[in-house]
Amino acid sequence: MLPLSCDTMVALGNATQNRQTIFAKNSDRPATECQPLELHERQQYRPGDVVHCQFVTVPQVTTTYRHIGSRPYWCWGYEHGFNEHQVVIGNEALPSKLPEATEPRLVGMEILRLGLERSRSAAEAVAVITDLISLYGQGKFTNSAGVRTYDNGYIVADPTEAYVIEAAGHEWVVKSVTKPLGISNVYSVETDWTHHSPTAVDTALEQTGWQPQNGRFNFADAYTATSRTEGSGAMRRGRSCALLNQRAGAINAQSMMAVLSDHGDGHAAHEPWQTRIQSGVGICMHPTTSGEGSCTAASLVADLCADGTRLPIYWCSLYSPCLSLFLPIFMEGNLPPVLTQGDATASDTSPWWLFYQLNRAVMSNPDHWAPFVRARWRPFQDELFASAYALAHRALRAISEGKREEARQWLTHYMEDNAAHMVTLVTMLVRELAEQKIVI
Repeated sequence: MLPLSCDTMVALGNATQNRQTIFAKNSDRPATECQPLELHERQQYRPGDVVHCQFVTVPQVTTTYRHIGSRPYWCWGYEHGFNEHQVVIGNEALPSKLPEATEPRLVGMEILRLGLERSRSAAEAVAVITDLISLYGQGKFTNSAGVRTYDNGYIVADPTEAYVIEAAGHEWVVKSVTKPLGISNVYSVETDWTHHSPTAVDTALEQTGWQPQNGRFNFADAYTATSRTEGSGAMRRGRSCALLNQRAGAINAQSMMAVLSDHGDGHAAHEPWQTRIQSGVGICMHPTTSGEGSCTAASLVADLCADGTRLPIYWCSLYSPCLSLFLPIFMEGNLPPVLTQGDATASDTSPWWLFYQLNRAVMSNPDHWAPFVRARWRPFQDELFASAYALAHRALRAISEGKREEARQWLTHYMEDNAAHMVTLVTMLVRELAEQKIVI
């Protein structure tokens, strides 16, 4: 079964307020699947080294780049992440017509991580990802580990360009992004592709029942197993595209966060922001009051920088973004250790599990408690918006003056202080709601 939802979106500098590329992703997963952050330093490898993914072994490259990923606790790969070269990637589950394979393949999240580790630009990431798909495949395959597998779509971005990649088995298609757009759990690349896998047409003819039409090959029509105009994925994609295009030319990090926090069901794609929580619908996903179903487990808004005036800022959120805080993360500093904590076991030392508890409490009466929680976060979030961009300019100036270690210390302390304050606040909120006799 596919996860109920995920949404990834991007706006290039021609559509943003600050003229920089802004990327965003909601990772929607099972309600109790912990998803902490993790940082990996740049590494060098010897000829003959390999990467042991969960089901497939892949030859290692000479250098893997420093990166941060948002990783479901059980998985080697990531739902989204970013690296030292400002390459940022997010993925989606897609429903293709291809039958379930019997041979092992790469998991879609593993491909995302390999793309971050091996790429210095979005174009290079496209080449890495499509080569891996061609060689090792992805998508639905049987396995004894109980891992849900599915075909995948990606947005890959850097400060100057972005691409959509959609895959079915060993086949893939690539689209160059020219205007603000979102992708979701629905195939979207039709005839507007730049290139596709050499065997994409033949595979569609042989395995999907697709019949050739006049004009260019339509990848989405050939491979999609479900309606591309109805259902949750289609509704959410329509909603994200509508919200972004309404704000073209004025999109900023805050408006991307608002899109990720939207609760519109998509049937009225152009309606104003919807803040009232509804379980199971909207770009921002919440489980039921009993804690079942899909949720937004983690979110990212990446405010990149192409002109060298500041450092890029990666705004990271844990659990449903409408009830959480977006913390500014800098690749040039060290990730706070507390943000890496969390696994299958609920724990009060893991920020992710604390936000899970907060969400459970709010869902007992969301119309009452959601506005209360959002109001409590707002002063700190506003403070972060002001301080993060000021520090991004100051730290880059220090680095350009040869004071890289000094800048690293500033950024590391800043992130650690903010993470500690966030943990204090979410712990207080959980306790306050518990005192109201709300079962968590």
